[in-house]
Amino acid sequence: MAVLVYVENWEGKFKKLSFELLSYAKAVADRLGKEVVCVSIGNVEDDELKKLGRYGASLILKTEDPRLKILSNSAYSSIITQAAEKVNATVVVLSNNLTGKAVAPRVAVRMKAGLVAGVCALPSQYDPLVVMKKVYTGKAFAHVKVHSVSAVLTLAQNSFHIVENGRDATVEPFMPELAPEDFRTEVKEVNKITGKVLLTDAEVVVSGGRGMKGPENWGPLEELAGLLGGALACSRPVSDEGWRPHEEHTGQTGKIIAPNLYIACGISGAIQHMAGVSSSKCIVAINKDSDAPVFETADYGVVGDVHKVLPDLIRAVKDLKAEG
Repeated sequence: MAVLVYVENWEGKFKKLSFELLSYAKAVADRLGKEVVCVSIGNVEDDELKKLGRYGASLILKTEDPRLKILSNSAYSSIITQAAEKVNATVVVLSNNLTGKAVAPRVAVRMKAGLVAGVCALPSQYDPLVVMKKVYTGKAFAHVKVHSVSAVLTLAQNSFHIVENGRDATVEPFMPELAPEDFRTEVKEVNKITGKVLLTDAEVVVSGGRGMKGPENWGPLEELAGLLGGALACSRPVSDEGWRPHEEHTGQTGKIIAPNLYIACGISGAIQHMAGVSSSKCIVAINKDSDAPVFETADYGVVGDVHKVLPDLIRAVKDLKAEG
């Protein structure tokens, strides 16, 4: 009996996201009296895999196949399902990112399990399983009861603290049966953005809205993001106006992000925008309108002209960095 975690890797390396998943799964497993088993898909060195033991994994099932270099929803869901069957897992945990959203529903169907997407806390009840998630674009919480024997959960980013357990994990080759139809989708070309921090991976995001007044005023945002080692983002009206590329658009109809720090500059805070950033650990808002909705969600707010506040903020960051 085990709690199974799918740990995604990025070019053979694990990120904070995977360690958060493991810490969450370990807490669930301890309550159920079970072990944590990971399934890793793709080429990852054993030394990197054994790092997962620090966060609660006791066994790592390692699946390698040249065909798995590109995400295949059918193949990945088949592997995870077979891994769950192998270790008799009744709870499967994935991240609530693009991969998890694509794969988790397929795994749930194969396992005949209940699916709860975007959970944000440990279960409040285990028999039957009851978990909490945000609803109404983060304005409320729902407690979802799973009536099936098995459950598939996707964890919202920044919903659980990382805990190191300092244990050793065993790495075991895992060779599931994959059918040709698992690879019906063929990827002809992959183009990756290089030379800057990816928005979905960034720990710090600096974002601008219509309050920036035009694309010519984006220089301070770029400078601040560079000083903080962060990424740039924008609201939908900004990308619609062509001030910034659509790949930077965050919100309900854009990218859903969960950085540690989100700085909203000249953004009013429409509910559609805040839905895409509400999982941020800390939100700082700068807006001259004290009644702007963004202040209802922000952890810290600065009421003032963004064009006057930003230069002062940049100077303060530079002074702090100069002090070491």
